[in-house]
Formats: sequence, C-alpha cells, structure tokens
Amino acid sequence: MTPDESRSWIGWTFFSNHAHVIILMARSPMIRTRDLAQQIGITERAVQRIIADLVEGAYVSRERIGRRNRYLVHEDRFLRHPVEGDCRIADLLAAVSPKAD
Repeated sequence: MTPDESRSWIGWTFFSNHAHVIILMARSPMIRTRDLAQQIGITERAVQRIIADLVEGAYVSRERIGRRNRYLVHEDRFLRHPVEGDCRIADLLAAVSPKAD
C-alpha cells in the first residue's frame, strides 16, 4: 500500500485523535492548529481541546514564539490507558517513526 492509499481511510483508525496530535507535534514542533486539523481530519476547535488536554496532563508544553507556538512533547510520560500504561510516549513515537532505508 502506498502512503497515498493509506490516507484514504474511511471509518475507524488504530490511534485516537490525541495520539495523532502528539505524533504530529513531535514530528513538527512548530505545527499550526490549522495544519493539525487538516492532516487529522478534525476541526481546529477539536485540536484546541486536545492540546489543552495534553498540556493539562503534562504530556506537552507550549512556548509562544511571536505569533506561533512551539510544542515540546514530554516523551518520558507514560501512556494513560492500563492496556499500554507500561509504555512511554517515546515508545509510541518510535513505533510510528518513518523507517530509515
């Protein structure tokens, strides 16, 4: 399956929108909420709520730089659900990182 084909998903996905946001923030710390919303397929308001959750849970810090935010993902934090609670954010990011050829 090509990357373009994998983006034509319909229905459910394996990760929550919270995971999608944190993965994209880790890849691009200066990403805009508009870009997050577009890439994930949700509204900017939904992205703002997710960012607030991630900041409140100490999974992400944000730093204001001019008119933009820079996001710092705290990779040492453990995932929240008991099923994957022994895994850290770093483990999640490593699992979804593009593989070097």
